[in-house]
Amino acid sequence: MKLLDLFCGAGGAAMGYHRAGFDVVGVDLFPQPDYPFEFHQREALDYLAHHGHEFTAIHASPPCQASTALTKGTNQGRRYVQLIPEVRRLLTSIGRPYVIENVQGSDLRRDLTLCGEMFGLDVIRHRYFEVSGFDAAQPAHKPHRGRVRGWRHGTYYDGPYVAVYGDGGGKGSVEEWRVAMGIDWTSDKKAIAEAIPPSYTEFVGRQLMAHLTQERAA
Repeated sequence: MKLLDLFCGAGGAAMGYHRAGFDVVGVDLFPQPDYPFEFHQREALDYLAHHGHEFTAIHASPPCQASTALTKGTNQGRRYVQLIPEVRRLLTSIGRPYVIENVQGSDLRRDLTLCGEMFGLDVIRHRYFEVSGFDAAQPAHKPHRGRVRGWRHGTYYDGPYVAVYGDGGGKGSVEEWRVAMGIDWTSDKKAIAEAIPPSYTEFVGRQLMAHLTQERAA
């Protein structure tokens, strides 16, 4: 079954769907030389409008800058285009099961909220998932084991989690980021910082695959 991975980045989401059994095709406006599957450098919404019907299911991770806590509702936030409504409209019109993923604070329906602790990862990285066309179970949110390691306002805090964003401040090395996220096919720091752990979409993807397999057998 073919899954379209929109705004694909370096392929964090794609790898999870691949592990769940999908044949994944990625689309991004920018070159993604480390993307591990078939890739098309195109504008995502244009590709979706023309080719979305060719896929069994669709995942979209629209740019999150308009939704982050640092920019949402500010002049800086208004510099960024909010793509979620248009992505949702197009996905709904195509009629395939879909998943939209974004950061906390985004204007998604919160069908799932996933966290690295749910999968034994050394990142917290909460993300919202809006799903349509199938049911996805919400796992219990496990208590965090401590702090994210690094400097905060002149004080260094130790802890079990790596801060996978930014530079300095006691944040981990690229290799620590790779291990914490479960991403081993790229060493591009910016790409890793923008990715989601493959464990998230493997969890979602296995439920999507089970639904599609049952639907085909009916």
